[in-house]
Amino acid sequence: MELTKEWDKTFPESGQVDHHKVTFHNRYGITLAADMYVPKNVRGKMPAIAVSGPFGAVKEQSSGLYAQTMAERGFLTVAFDPSFTGESGGTPRYVASPDINTEDFQAAVDFLSVQPEVDPERIGIIGICGWGGMALNAAAADTRIKATVTSTMYDMTRVNANGYFDSEDSEDARYEKRRTLSMQRTEDYRNGTYARAGGVVDPLPEDAPFFVKDYYDYYKTKRGYHVRSLNSNDGWNVTSSISFINMPILQYSQEIRSAVLMIHGEKAHSCYFSKDAFAKLKGDNKELLLIPGAVHTDLYDRMDIIPFDKMESFFKKYLR
Repeated sequence: MELTKEWDKTFPESGQVDHHKVTFHNRYGITLAADMYVPKNVRGKMPAIAVSGPFGAVKEQSSGLYAQTMAERGFLTVAFDPSFTGESGGTPRYVASPDINTEDFQAAVDFLSVQPEVDPERIGIIGICGWGGMALNAAAADTRIKATVTSTMYDMTRVNANGYFDSEDSEDARYEKRRTLSMQRTEDYRNGTYARAGGVVDPLPEDAPFFVKDYYDYYKTKRGYHVRSLNSNDGWNVTSSISFINMPILQYSQEIRSAVLMIHGEKAHSCYFSKDAFAKLKGDNKELLLIPGAVHTDLYDRMDIIPFDKMESFFKKYLR
């Protein structure tokens, strides 16, 4: 793997942490690329956090911003590209899987658990947007994860199976999706290529819904554009949607015993995803924090809005 050596993030480099590239593998044999951020002048075993998301983004965007900021606050962190994405391995490119992408978080925990600077009993994870659901899925499966934060969580199973705002929640609508995607598989095999959905629409139609404009404002402008981001450029293999329809995530989220903090913008278009997911959680170590006036992508990179103080206190409480 040839990893980019220059600083090519969408956010400025911090002088408070040391940064370098690392790789680790998951149990499907895929090598994942990550940025590690280590707080300077910290001695002894540190708590650690793995970060990924949003869906279709890369570690040079908001996950890296989260990781670097939490490292400034005393945590050893990694922001990783999921399988088939960015600088990580896996072929074909631009596919997604509820199983493999949940495994990616667990692989990051594997890696952190054996680092000499890390206390393996104090590991947490952060999932942003579509990877918020993967983070909860990982927390339900992996008892090594002691604390989980989801930021502007997006349930990829729900949006693929039910459509945006549950507008296609019917057996007939799902059958038609499966039929279309199944026929596409035949065409893809015949052509030797994989059809992809076009990421964030460009050019932006005048009548586009607000949430589409919100994504465009982040991914297609200087604010959040990155050359390796699928949302900034091309999209995902469309037949990946079949997996999310038929293998739903969050099946056992109600059994998560570790701590969970769910953060969501009050005006984010998928706010009910976080509320519904939170309603399943049990225990007094679970919290839902709605950020007044915030839209979806405000929690991608708005340093004046992302509640890092709250996240710091949460992780310090449960990773002690």
